[in-house]
Amino acid sequence: MLPFQKILVPTDFSEPALEALKRAVELAQHFSASLLLVNVIPPIPAPTRPIAGSTLAEPGLSPAFDVTSYLMELTDAARESLQELVKKHVPPGSKVDFTVSSGEPEQEITKIAQQEQADLIVIATHGQRGWRRFLFGSVAEKVVRWAERPVLVIHGPREGEGAAAA
Repeated sequence: MLPFQKILVPTDFSEPALEALKRAVELAQHFSASLLLVNVIPPIPAPTRPIAGSTLAEPGLSPAFDVTSYLMELTDAARESLQELVKKHVPPGSKVDFTVSSGEPEQEITKIAQQEQADLIVIATHGQRGWRRFLFGSVAEKVVRWAERPVLVIHGPREGEGAAAA
């Protein structure tokens, strides 16, 4: 298993994800490993249209909304953000690649890690507690459970704590 040769780093461009990237960069430098940055665009909910004579809505696509074009725009924006992230936070000369995927984040992260034969996943957790954790779940927690690769979890600040307290 050691030394690591490929380290996968999922990012949602948040501060905790940036902390995970910093740790992954340190590991990559130590092991002369390559980095693979991954951004996953979550599923786009289908627009709804009102049912005639009702306040209820039923699923349906608005003819004015082009899901494919919207997804392409999100993908292009994510690629640009990943390029900017690499420029700002990955030392020149480092072996780094990135990919943008769409789907359920935990499923895409574990799938990409398997396909790319990553030796390690370095992922941030946002430190949510209580109802937010219950409602939204934890992508990091699901990746730890589902991944067939080792996972290093970098904890972000808990709710109400500043970044300096982390």
